[in-house]
Amino acid sequence: MKTFYFEKLDVWQKARVFVKNIYELTAEFPTEEKYGVISQLRRASLSITANIAEGMSRNTEKDKARFINLAFSSAIEVINFLILTQDLGFLTEEKYFKLREQIEEITNKLNSLYSKFDK
Repeated sequence: MKTFYFEKLDVWQKARVFVKNIYELTAEFPTEEKYGVISQLRRASLSITANIAEGMSRNTEKDKARFINLAFSSAIEVINFLILTQDLGFLTEEKYFKLREQIEEITNKLNSLYSKFDK
């Protein structure tokens, strides 16, 4: 089986683990949030990995950079929802800090990757 370039990227691998953590966490949220914050958090975290993958398949550096920027924006959206879910009492402080640390590492890696492209 072929391994695509995006699969080798540390940032994509970390984002993949992060998505799994988000799915496990949101499975514990109140069921009435199924179409609310659960859906939003899951979609935003999935968007990080999807945009990295799609961006790395693009031919121009400008296009690659655009998708990495979209991945970064999705990561910021995730941070927003993590803050709100902690405010709502769905997330313990310990889980919040663990996820916050992970997503901050991902955003730092996305920024680093973005800076490598000629825009």
